[in-house]
Amino acid sequence: MKILFVHQNFPSQYKHILQELSQEGHELVALGYFPLSEDVPPNLHYIRYPIKQESTRGIHPLVIDLETKAIKAEACAITAYQLKKQGFYPDLICGHAGWGETLFLKDIWPQTPQLTYQEFFYQPQGFDSHFDLELQPKASWQSSARLHFKSANSFLSLERSEWNLTPTKFQRSSFPIHWQQRMSVIHEGIDTEIIKPKEHHEPLQLSDALITGKTPLVTFVNRRLEPYRGCHTMIRAIPEIQSKAPTAHIVLIGHTEGTSYGKKCPEGEWKDYFLKEIEGNYDPSKVHFTGALPFHRYLDLLQRSWAHVYLTYPFVLGWSMLEAMSCGCTLIGSNTAPVQEVIEHRKNGLLVDFFDPLALARSVASMLQDRDQAMDLGSKARETIMNRFERKSCVRDHIRLIHQVAKGSFDQ
Repeated sequence: MKILFVHQNFPSQYKHILQELSQEGHELVALGYFPLSEDVPPNLHYIRYPIKQESTRGIHPLVIDLETKAIKAEACAITAYQLKKQGFYPDLICGHAGWGETLFLKDIWPQTPQLTYQEFFYQPQGFDSHFDLELQPKASWQSSARLHFKSANSFLSLERSEWNLTPTKFQRSSFPIHWQQRMSVIHEGIDTEIIKPKEHHEPLQLSDALITGKTPLVTFVNRRLEPYRGCHTMIRAIPEIQSKAPTAHIVLIGHTEGTSYGKKCPEGEWKDYFLKEIEGNYDPSKVHFTGALPFHRYLDLLQRSWAHVYLTYPFVLGWSMLEAMSCGCTLIGSNTAPVQEVIEHRKNGLLVDFFDPLALARSVASMLQDRDQAMDLGSKARETIMNRFERKSCVRDHIRLIHQVAKGSFDQ
């Protein structure tokens, strides 16, 4: 079978299934914009498509997003058409819908089924929109219109796809009901053989502090520290955590500049904006902002963590929560839908109000003090990952779906 993959930052979500498909003997071709950042099977042919057009200056703000996606779709299609002229006719197209690249591929290969990775459908009400009344703008017809128009790419992509997949049930629930019926839920999976509990006997140097096995350690991870992932609630909880657990060290991992989701900070960076609120009320020597870390350092911290905090708006679930659970961390998560899909309160973690720093601090402190309960919850968290998110099982499900869609036999 000939399979064409499309992702601007290939291999990304597809990296775990490529080796299996390669071993099955399929011909694999991929289109992307950026250079390969990870290893792929040697028999995979990767082609970068060039973008030669910039967005139009002064264009109406509502169509900026759609124009950007149209530019990428056209650039990808031009390169795809060259492939067709060279005699390449794929049996299946697997592509990520997020940046518009897949929009015109059915115009080139109209008979080829398309299996599209769908991450999230932006809704004017509910989910992440107007969830945080402190920091997000009030709902208005203009904001509703903007988000409705932002969904144009999703609508076009869904219409062009024979079948779709998304990583979680919550993410599927963001899509209109009639599209959910053509969408499978398959997570990329967690490598539980590498991301696992491990006891570290050697101390860890953090800034000027030496962390030993007896040091209570609280971890918090964002790709970028931003309100979408609860950095404000976490930072506001620091004084109370330190009051109840004065020997604890708190580690916040992730870029401290810019945002991945949501608006930019009105004054500097979000980290500094919220630290000003607690200035003079906490011990900064026990609070560590590491920035982005190499994977082995990140994993080391998760394996040493006594309590891991994960907070999010009702939005795409981050990998870090599942990776922390796979390490056997005691998880304290926000009581928002993407977290509630995985965490059951007091069964495999704790849930707290996203907006309540005092409740968060008390839950963290209780886990630092009651180590038997904490370790039991951490063990149950690991079991959850093994049962529902183990990578080999997820890869098998994804491969099975690929074969089904290629044959025209669809099944949720």
